[in-house]
Amino acid sequence: MENIVIERLLKVLKGKVSVQEVENLLEKPKYEYLGDIAFPCFMLAKQFRKSPHLIAEEITQQIDKKDFEKIEVQGGYINFFYDKESYAKSVISTILKEREKYGSKRSTGQQIVIDYSSPNIAKPFSMGHLRSTVIGQALANIAEKNGDKTVRINHLGDWGTQFGKLIVAYKKWGLKERVEASPIEELLKLYVKFHEVADESLNNEARVAFKMLENGDSEALQLWRWFREESIKEFMALYDLLNIHFDSLAGESFYNDKMQQVVEELEGKRLLVESEGADVVELENMPPCLIKKKDGATLYATRDLATAFYRMIKYQPKAIYYVVGNEQSLHFKQWIQVVEKMGYEWSKNLHHVPFGMMLKDGKKMATRKGKIVLLANVLEEAIDTVKQNIEEKNPTLENKEAVAKAVGVGAVIFHDLKNFRLNDIEFSLQEMLNFEGETGPYVQYTFARIQSILEKQPMEKNISYKLEINDYEWTVYTQLVEFPAVIERAYELTDPSIVAKYVLKLARVFNKYYGHTKILEPDDFLNGRLALCECVAIVLKESTRLLGIETPKSM
Repeated sequence: MENIVIERLLKVLKGKVSVQEVENLLEKPKYEYLGDIAFPCFMLAKQFRKSPHLIAEEITQQIDKKDFEKIEVQGGYINFFYDKESYAKSVISTILKEREKYGSKRSTGQQIVIDYSSPNIAKPFSMGHLRSTVIGQALANIAEKNGDKTVRINHLGDWGTQFGKLIVAYKKWGLKERVEASPIEELLKLYVKFHEVADESLNNEARVAFKMLENGDSEALQLWRWFREESIKEFMALYDLLNIHFDSLAGESFYNDKMQQVVEELEGKRLLVESEGADVVELENMPPCLIKKKDGATLYATRDLATAFYRMIKYQPKAIYYVVGNEQSLHFKQWIQVVEKMGYEWSKNLHHVPFGMMLKDGKKMATRKGKIVLLANVLEEAIDTVKQNIEEKNPTLENKEAVAKAVGVGAVIFHDLKNFRLNDIEFSLQEMLNFEGETGPYVQYTFARIQSILEKQPMEKNISYKLEINDYEWTVYTQLVEFPAVIERAYELTDPSIVAKYVLKLARVFNKYYGHTKILEPDDFLNGRLALCECVAIVLKESTRLLGIETPKSM
């Protein structure tokens, strides 16, 4: 209906205002009595040399009022009141025709790169890693819904000084048979022990060990490959459970032979300067970006620079998004400014997508202190809790294992994504597994409820239907029509919580409608109500898909 408003206004204004200007000016009134959508005329006063109120009156007199209950002028506003039945039929026909494509944009033919998840090799996948993983996956899905192609990259943390520490710890205290029996668990113990007893001498040993790894020492490389292979096996099991996939697992080590070229270019452009024996790039309004240490070892910034150049050449994306915690904001600002100082315009297309921390008892989870909550344990407990609920409440349910997995995993993902991404989240298994209120299972149950309705009385297709629109039903229609704008806004702001909050609201308004309406009443309006149920189910399923959550047909 908004398109009809735009079309009618443009017809009256006859080219004096652009489509974009009309779209930008339209607004939703704060109160229902002011209409469904409003067009303010204040910006036109200078151009038309008349008062906004008079402009509004003249436009209203000329506009085609078909499809509207009424059009009123109040002050300098034109308030449009939709014809509810015409509006509702338009919503239903659009969604039933487009189905899961509803809200999708045509392909832009352009490509973006999204760098997310990126756990560290030889360390367990903790709840702290969940945020980047599910935010990145949702953003990739939302980007594709908006017409862009995506390259999903898991930039594994498989290089760096931590491997020097781990190699030293393994040589001092590790036992091969223990590591073989339980690789990640044993490697974590060794890593934690290193930090418990570390002194200057031990840290120096670790630095030497990492330098040997960088120089291609065969023993160091053999240990590193072993740590890497075992870690990836465990990670992939978790990604399968979360239904997350990547186009590339090229980690930090992949760029080892690509860094020197960047260093040489920085030298050639006279951007690299010496500072206390290290090589840095001086920056505006922030500390210098460290490129090489005194001993010649590279740093994260060196690798991130090499990574960006490689990706721009290989994928030629319109943008690269880095879904990395808020605590790394300075690091990204630094090396992105280095790209800008090197004279590359595409530095503007490099975007850090920060997010808040997952806290435990108000504090950041720290791997080196062993203060972590393992994601695998949380997912297992979530799934087991759902299984128990099913056995108690619906023991004859088919596909119990699959439903328990979808609901348990969905609860964990939704608990993260419903929060504005910059907010910190306090880890609470109890809140995560509370299957009522603002949770994933609440949304999933709403979908299952609709499937139950449509199983009892399928909607008759290809026939006309009557609509009896009460206040509860009207709220559902107005919520459904918001979906395309929600998807667009979530992409623009790189924030999946916009979709999560939307789908919660849609579930709430539908359940309120369900509680006040006899949907299966055999009257002239039955098929119209069933059509509305079908539309809500379509949008619920597509919204949760974008968030990376499955919707079982029964629970």
